[in-house]
Amino acid sequence: MDMLWNGWGDPAKAAPLPDSVTGLLRDLLGVKPRSTPALALDDLDLPAPTAGPAALAALAEAVGGAEQVRTDAESRVRHTRGKSTPDLLRIRTGDVSDVPQAVVLPATHDEVLAVLRVCADHALAAVPFGGGTSVVGGLAPERGAFVALDLRRMDALLDLDPVSRTAVLQPGLRAPAAEALLAEQGFTLGHFPQSFEWASIGGFAAARSSGQASAGYGRFDEMVLGLTLATPEGTVETGRAPRSAAGPDLRQLILGSEGAFGVITSVTVRVRPLPETKVYEGWRFASFEEGAAALRKLAQDGPRPTVLRLSDETETLIGLASPDKIGAGLGQSDAGCLAITGYEGTPEETAYRRERAAAVLTACGGTPLGTESGERWAHGRFSAPYLRDALLDVGAFAETLETAAFWSRVPELYAAVRTALTDTLTEAGTPPLVMCHISHVYENGASLYFTVVSAQGEDPVAHWTPAKHAANEAILAAGGTISHHHGVGTDHRDWYVRETGELAVEALRAVKRRLDPDGLLNPGVLLPTD
Repeated sequence: MDMLWNGWGDPAKAAPLPDSVTGLLRDLLGVKPRSTPALALDDLDLPAPTAGPAALAALAEAVGGAEQVRTDAESRVRHTRGKSTPDLLRIRTGDVSDVPQAVVLPATHDEVLAVLRVCADHALAAVPFGGGTSVVGGLAPERGAFVALDLRRMDALLDLDPVSRTAVLQPGLRAPAAEALLAEQGFTLGHFPQSFEWASIGGFAAARSSGQASAGYGRFDEMVLGLTLATPEGTVETGRAPRSAAGPDLRQLILGSEGAFGVITSVTVRVRPLPETKVYEGWRFASFEEGAAALRKLAQDGPRPTVLRLSDETETLIGLASPDKIGAGLGQSDAGCLAITGYEGTPEETAYRRERAAAVLTACGGTPLGTESGERWAHGRFSAPYLRDALLDVGAFAETLETAAFWSRVPELYAAVRTALTDTLTEAGTPPLVMCHISHVYENGASLYFTVVSAQGEDPVAHWTPAKHAANEAILAAGGTISHHHGVGTDHRDWYVRETGELAVEALRAVKRRLDPDGLLNPGVLLPTD
């Protein structure tokens, strides 16, 4: 099943906003209903593919037949850009300027190599496409003629080694299918980002994804033990042992490369036994500062829960931690801050960690709320993108951004980004609601995940751009990283160059020139074009 072409996920799961929320949007933010009707997919006016018959025939030969090269309008539209709010707003107004020439569906590593050779011969760029969930411009290359390299046919569990607890997965395998295949043999990845229902294994590796249970299972890049990469110059294979001192770890060069160096065609990952027990619960803290101190205590000194998150006062009041119950907290005078803790494992291990963590949280000023709020979060944890679509439908603007920093810098980073977003949008005439939560914790720091809601303005994308740029500037000035798990894409590229430094970027460009001398792979994504 493909995602909704102009929104997120399964259309059957879309739900309208509660009256309390639409009223808040109107009264607090001045949100007005849309004045123009929504476009249908058939209303879009796509330019005809400029790739000639010879190029299309060569692509078909590379992937085993013309049926695996799609040039119909619907296939091309469904592979246009990703799922950021600007992406959706542009496609909803009929902007198809970034539409691919064709959608090509290889089934093997060798077919990917063959497609890349064809692209080189016919001056076509190639954009690897997994679940299509990028929210940072990672699927909109800065080059006119390109093909979307859809990896959905590469969707197998190639191997599972129960002794070493490793699995080899193909890149087009979507996360729910991967979990189902592993569960049949008693294992799990434990990787559940908000994009879980649609994102792919290759995308997780290419963007350094981080899941909601990262406190217990780690980030996806920490799970990766080996990678196979198809490039225009040949094949790169990495990871013949769990750790090695044989030179720099080339896995780290491929992880986070966002399709700019090659196409990931297999991923070897660490797996763990399926947990026998899962328990999620809520805790209340009087302030975000107090709650953050409690999370830091657990992250540094333990015991660390499998899931550990903290919403600030605004996010708690609105109820964004439980999108299925959005608006339920409105009218409360002392909502405080909601923390979610989760424990997975054997019954004995889960009970032990839960009891010890409760003692730490209580000592840090936390009030236990029981399992109801935790289970509510678990039930609705993949619903936020649907909520974003519902907000867009009624004329609101809603977008997210994220960053991370060392613990000592988290308070300054939190304040700086909130101020940048609030001041910029207020000055533009659309005062926003800015919400935030700590989504991932480490011994040395944490990530901050912001959600911004405001009126759209006359040109929503142009209206948002200065606010996004102001937030990016605030992140760098406060010592944060430009992305913790969304990636660089084109949206963060210029700030990534500044964060990393010109010399380091030149080194990466040298790698790209060696692996992709014609600059065919996702041009302009991650690195500036020459």
